[in-house]
Amino acid sequence: MRIKKLLALSLAGIMAAGLVGCTGGNDSKSGSNSKVDKDTLVVWTLAKDLETFGKHYEEKTGKKVKVTVIEPADYPTKVATALDGGDKSVDIIVGEPQMLKNFYEAGYFADLDALGAKDYEGKIVDYVWKVGQSDDGVQRAISYQITPAGFYYRRDIAKEVFGTEDPAEVGKLFESYDKILETAETLKKAGYKIFASDAETSYFSGDEPWVVDGKLNVSQARKDYMDLCIKLYQNDYTAFAAQWAAPWLQGMSGEIPQLTADTMWGVGEEGDVWDADKFAEATKDLPKTQVFAYGLPAWGVLTMKDNVGETSGKWGVCSGPASGFGGGTFIGISELSTKKEAAWDFVKFCTLDPETADWWIETSQGDTVSLIEALNKHAEDENAIYGGQKLYKFWLEQAEKIDYSKVTQYDTIIGDAWGAAISAIKTGEKDKDAAIEEFYTAVSSAYPDLVIEK
Repeated sequence: MRIKKLLALSLAGIMAAGLVGCTGGNDSKSGSNSKVDKDTLVVWTLAKDLETFGKHYEEKTGKKVKVTVIEPADYPTKVATALDGGDKSVDIIVGEPQMLKNFYEAGYFADLDALGAKDYEGKIVDYVWKVGQSDDGVQRAISYQITPAGFYYRRDIAKEVFGTEDPAEVGKLFESYDKILETAETLKKAGYKIFASDAETSYFSGDEPWVVDGKLNVSQARKDYMDLCIKLYQNDYTAFAAQWAAPWLQGMSGEIPQLTADTMWGVGEEGDVWDADKFAEATKDLPKTQVFAYGLPAWGVLTMKDNVGETSGKWGVCSGPASGFGGGTFIGISELSTKKEAAWDFVKFCTLDPETADWWIETSQGDTVSLIEALNKHAEDENAIYGGQKLYKFWLEQAEKIDYSKVTQYDTIIGDAWGAAISAIKTGEKDKDAAIEEFYTAVSSAYPDLVIEK
């Protein structure tokens, strides 16, 4: 039952997990732990970052670490199979937020408070600390990063169209769903697209829990968000560049071909949007456009760094209409580990050590750590790609707005069902009433004990 539950979770949430800047990678060929000596810490992760952390830990401490990177799609099931089967060879396990509650309930993560975690309370950004707690308030995992969301915008376009490039002022252009539509219309008239895709708003999809006191909560904010997505799509406010496809990434560096709803999933030959060279050839005669903004968590800094090209220095980051976050790798200890004290030393090294935090900021070239001491130390650091903006200060401010009590175990599956309804409406596949009715049916099927009042 646990495996089935975790498999369903991984399938529902895998896009979010796989797209986070810190995650991904092929299953390591060194996946077998049979040859690991008794003093080596064994780490299972879906984040390649931990390979780098592991090497740094070895260099600093002289202790041995064996890191196996597992594909996000396979990770929950592999962990469940191993631990349900009594495998004691794994010491460190990780999870992303959408996985953690089920991991905690399954008893996979050891009690970190028993090892001294409470001594560090208040040193990690609050929402991250709480994500790492099971329902009984026990600390079971800690993340080395924060992932609040913001809008990454082109300062030069903002200055041209709106007369300002200041993040505080540009943030007002995104302060509500209605304001986003106004901003989109203004940009369209000026020859620009507000977003590369209408998925850029997904991290700001509503600031209320999906379930309250055992009842499905379809708030007005969720309905307003639905209307926003439909209008962004139907009014051609975006560049119709599917997230992570070639044109979506290319839009970060300047002009891209203007796609339509009909061409977004393949230009010429099916699949061209996923191949940069084929896409360029298939769209060479199309008119061009430029994208104003991308909606991404803090790890988007790393994605942008690799793709901005000649637009480096022309970007800024501002807040959105709601507080959201996405992804983040949380590190804990397997309940079955026989080396819990040694494993706790590794967890502390990765997440709670100021020197490690400084090292990771430099090594990652922009990832946003969760250790408050380090964020304050680097608060005045300026990022050249973003016009000298002080991003660590900005991301800490955004993270402090996140109310983790609004996050529930139902969010991934219900949110995906709501997204499916939005997609069906905006593309004309279903009318609004039919799509929402199908949403209710999907939620009822997934969670038959929930009270649903239509």
